[in-house]
Order: sequence, then structure tokens, then C-alpha cells
Amino acid sequence: MKSEKNLKFREGKWYLDFTFQGKRIREFAGYSKEQARATLAKRRIEKLNEKLGFVKANKKPDVLFEKFADEFLELYSKQNRRSWRRDEASLKNLKPFFKDQLLQDIGPEDVERYKAKRQSEVSAATTNREVGYLKTLFNKAVEWGRIEANPISKVKKLREANFKERILTKEEAKILLEMASPELKPIIILALGTAMRKGEILSLKWENIDFHKGFIFIEDSKSGRSRNVPINSLVFETLKEIPRRSEFVFFNAETGSHIKDVKTAFKGACRRAEIKGLRFHDLRHTSASWMVMGGADLVTVSKILGHSSIQMTLRYAHPTSESMRKAVGILAEMQDQTRQKVDMIEMPRTVTHLNTYN
Repeated sequence: MKSEKNLKFREGKWYLDFTFQGKRIREFAGYSKEQARATLAKRRIEKLNEKLGFVKANKKPDVLFEKFADEFLELYSKQNRRSWRRDEASLKNLKPFFKDQLLQDIGPEDVERYKAKRQSEVSAATTNREVGYLKTLFNKAVEWGRIEANPISKVKKLREANFKERILTKEEAKILLEMASPELKPIIILALGTAMRKGEILSLKWENIDFHKGFIFIEDSKSGRSRNVPINSLVFETLKEIPRRSEFVFFNAETGSHIKDVKTAFKGACRRAEIKGLRFHDLRHTSASWMVMGGADLVTVSKILGHSSIQMTLRYAHPTSESMRKAVGILAEMQDQTRQKVDMIEMPRTVTHLNTYN
């Protein structure tokens, strides 16, 4: 029999359930019966000490995880984090797992159990993002005086698989555009012609396109900083051909807003083009790599991409045999110029010497 007096087992967890001075106390107690019994004894002693007046003056009040998580989302995430919707999605998984647990009772072992559970359901990257959010939540709980210290600060991330960036060749890009649907084609052209992110393209408004000066103004970028992206002739003509049916360039008539995603259409185009392993974000990588291979300096490319540092742009500087030959070719030109200057300087001395000899 799983349950016993004042302890109940539910969905792999033990919960205590007892009454003290007319108040019913129900809380998470542990994952094993032994742990639950110890927690029950500890909580009874704490309640008895409260009754006898032996509670420390600086004892933090008990706070349920799910209650603080909701408070944290409203007061901090939504006010300060651009990714608050992602935070909200993370909490949909975190709250059920830590249901009925006090904030101060959650420790590293609990988080490791959560990691193990989530790893069987989603990618390591998603699990790490959720655990990272959990750490931020606990840091804020410390800052707000709800707990003494962050008990999970030393929990390590899972090892993530390194996805290789897929860079399209010019021929592949041509075939992809040919196989794209009429609705998807201009989106791909913008991605390859501006290196803008998918979200920036899909949420683009007409008011942010300056056809006269030839640039797109990005005001809601991932880095939090606005930027101007120049548009080339192909992007210019492509945008001019799109009918203006809304404030959004890529309008969804069914929702009345902009298109949210093109995952299905993009997969279909890749399948018809027989291009494997390509993600939409790889179009941005392709665009950046093409600019660098074409001779654009990294500072300029970094500006166009909206990177916060030049280090983020360095990964697009892929040396090729051709680029390395060009590099040493420049050295040869410099050496020839230097040798010519030396010859011009040495020549008068040689003539003087000959005249003296004669």
C-alpha cells in the first residue's frame, strides 16, 4: 500500500496532509516514502515551534512555487523580458512538475528529475532554456526576499547537439526559389537579400520601408536595438510587386494580422527542390556568408545583421581556397610595389658609382 496516515502518493510524488490547530496543511513531501516521512516530521516540529513561540524572527514566509511563478511572470518577465511569451510557455511545463512544492523546498535533485523528464520529451536546448528560466526565477526570489539563497545555482546544463549551419550554393538558392509557392517566394528573397530574421520579415510593416532612401527600418530586433537594413534592387522590385492589403507586408486575411510562420510551406519547397537539412534560419546564415565571401568587411556585415558584437559575425568568415589565394595575391602585389620603390631608390646610387669609376 502506497499511502499511509498523513501521507499520500500521487503521480510519482509523496504529499503530506495533516491538520494543525484547525488548519489543514497539504504540501509536497518527497519522491520516496522515507523522504516523505522525514518531511512530515520536520513540518510537525516546525508547527509546534511556531505554537510555542520558538520561530526565528527572520524566518521567510512559505511561498508555493506556482504562486511565485505567476507573480514573477507578471511583475518581471512581461515588464522586462522580450521573450516573456517563451517564459510563459516554459512555466506551463514547470508549474505542473513543481505543483504544491514550496519555493524554499526545491533543490538540485528536484531540478535534475525535471531535466530527466523533459529530456525524454523535448530537445536538450529546450530543456536548458526552461532550466535557465527557472534559475532566473530563483535569483529574483532571492532579490525580492522570498528565499535566502538560490538552491539550484550550480545545476548544470545538458549537452546540446551542435547543428551545422547549412549554407546554400547559388544554384541551390535558385532551385529553392523556383520550387517555392508564390506566397513564400518573396519571403525567401527578403531573407537571402537582407539577412533579416524570420520574425522580422513576417512582422514587417509598410511604414518601416523607405523606398526613396532604400532601406528597411527594424525597430523590434532580437538584440533590443533598432537598425537600418539596406535593400538591393531585387528586394526593392519584389516589395513593390506585393499588393498593400494591410499595414503588414505579409498579411494573413484569415487572422487579420501578419503571417506567423511558414514552416509547412518552407518544408514543401525544400522537398521539391531536393534540398535536405535546411532550416529557414539558414537563409540568414547563407546571406551573411555570401556577403563576406563577396568581399564585404565584417564590421559592415555585423551592422546589417544587427549583432551586438563583432565576435558573433566572425563565424561567417569561412576561408576558402580562392579567398586564401586572393589574400596571398595581395601580398605579391604589395611586394612588387615595394621592390619597384627600392629599385628607384637604388638606381641613382648605382649611376653615381659608375661615373666615379670612369
